[in-house]
Amino acid sequence: MVTGSNGQLGSEIKALSPLYPAYNFLFVTKEELSIDNNDSVTNFFATHTIHCCINCAAYTAVDKAEAEPEKALLINATAVGFLAAICKKYQALFIHISTDYVFDGTSSAPYREDHAVNPVNIYGGTKLKGEEMAVQNNPDAIIIRTSWVYAVYGNNFVKTMLRLMREKESINVVSDQQGSPTYAADLAEAILQITNFLQCSPASLHALHLSSNIFHYSNAGITNWYQFALAIKELSASKCEVNPVVTEAYPTPAKRPAWSVMDTSKIQHTFNISIPFWKNSLEKCMKRF
Repeated sequence: MVTGSNGQLGSEIKALSPLYPAYNFLFVTKEELSIDNNDSVTNFFATHTIHCCINCAAYTAVDKAEAEPEKALLINATAVGFLAAICKKYQALFIHISTDYVFDGTSSAPYREDHAVNPVNIYGGTKLKGEEMAVQNNPDAIIIRTSWVYAVYGNNFVKTMLRLMREKESINVVSDQQGSPTYAADLAEAILQITNFLQCSPASLHALHLSSNIFHYSNAGITNWYQFALAIKELSASKCEVNPVVTEAYPTPAKRPAWSVMDTSKIQHTFNISIPFWKNSLEKCMKRF
């Protein structure tokens, strides 16, 4: 079962699903199943046989969350806690997608899974609460933190840059926020590899003797939004001028962490996953456009 199936990650899982014929996929959009409606979730699990729930549903409007903290908390935390609990009840594997925004961005080294968390905005705070409620209600829940997600689906930085580069002669892009882009198709493949590895069984996690079931996934390499935009410009052969600016020159309602680089060695070693370099994945995505 894949929630939020019309979003970036859910859509990429759907695109890959024909490669996994052994699975019977249930792709549900927020219109078909609102995860913040406990009765609907309860009825869905009672009428379907779910062995694994991949929760791609989330409130992701980072700036809007500053004005809608209750709504963001309901979807990103309360609903996640309920999903985790019902998966435990039905002995279904629960995989939840979280974010680099649980960190404050003050590190200078890649964040490991056990690094101290300290969100700097409402969105990050609600996602952290979702992690906590998932683990509290279902100790076997798998949490995958990711960053700077883009895809051929949905709204994202790559699509925005392509549009602005068509419309404008020059654009300004923040250059002092470091991170690692994540191609949603790569993350989708990693998630399906994990479900295969575990054979959709929470019990098989115990044999791994992990200190926690939290993992980090982003594409390899470190960049910033400006360099990311330059790569998009090059691959699209745009003539638009791209100028670097500091964060202060581009104020937003929600504060962004200046450093979002995560250490992905744990997910690679645990599940034998190889992670592509971010520029190579961007090129693949651009070819799909």
